[in-house]
Amino acid sequence: MMRHLISAADLTRDDAVLILDTAEEMARVADRPIKKLPTLRGRTVVNLFFEDSTRTRISFEAAEKRLSADVINFSAKGSSVSKGESLKDTAQTLEAMGVDAVVIRHGASGAPYRLATSGWIDAAVINAGDGTHQHPTQALLDAFTMRRRLVGRDAGLGQDLAGKRITIVGDVLHSRVARSNVDLLHTLGAEVTLVAPPTLVPVGVETWPCEVSYDLDSTLPKSDAVMMLRVQRERMNAAFFPTEREYSRRYGLDGDRMARMPEHAIVMHPGPMVRGMEITAEVADSGRCTVVEQVANGVSIRMAVLYLLLGGATPDSKDASAVAQTRTEEK
Repeated sequence: MMRHLISAADLTRDDAVLILDTAEEMARVADRPIKKLPTLRGRTVVNLFFEDSTRTRISFEAAEKRLSADVINFSAKGSSVSKGESLKDTAQTLEAMGVDAVVIRHGASGAPYRLATSGWIDAAVINAGDGTHQHPTQALLDAFTMRRRLVGRDAGLGQDLAGKRITIVGDVLHSRVARSNVDLLHTLGAEVTLVAPPTLVPVGVETWPCEVSYDLDSTLPKSDAVMMLRVQRERMNAAFFPTEREYSRRYGLDGDRMARMPEHAIVMHPGPMVRGMEITAEVADSGRCTVVEQVANGVSIRMAVLYLLLGGATPDSKDASAVAQTRTEEK
């Protein structure tokens, strides 16, 4: 494993499978009466969020606390950042406090990379989403969910997603989730197809390791997983489609469209969902939708990332004894 996690594109196939396998071990902790491991006791992790977040921030905090780390939550609102303090000065303040890892979400693409390579801080940096660039732990939890559903929990250990057909639908242009998933799923051997209005397809998408389609109905029967994306109006400064109704008619997933998917296929969404636009309540509340599973799996994935960056190099290393003990206790 590398020292930082900035982009899903930086992960090799072995790196990604190691994280997924370690997350399986971490998931067992959630089934125990006491959901704690001593792995990161004495380590300090800062959650540095310059953008609003619910799922990602709480998920990271839960993961850190389950690993017994000391957690500092930093929000740009109400801090010196609102007074004009730079990222450099904020980083140097954290360095003076002796933090071991920084989980950063920032509106500017490239901010986590700048933090990791600037020399301002001697700590592991984990990208929790930067602009429209990357969100690697979201891609990892999505892949973890797919592997569990499409391959199987025990059968999936050590396996990738080779040959699985994944369709990502919606606002690809503004989506760091789409970019991260394309990179990671390609690394894991999956075949990815992007489906979106032409106005919401990024320039240069032909260089991405995926196919592009503008016809959702033709891709559904061939999909093992369909991931719906939220239309990010807060990042739009122009009209990218005529009306919400027209968008929903062409690119929304309803019960009739879900029925065209293979029986084993699943529906995914990174959240928050806009019901009635990109996904109907019928689909969102169906047993084929994995949104709640994705949230739960996010804690396990983030525990695995934190453990591998700060606690140990491999799941069977000396530092992993507490993780391995979870299996021993269940037998």
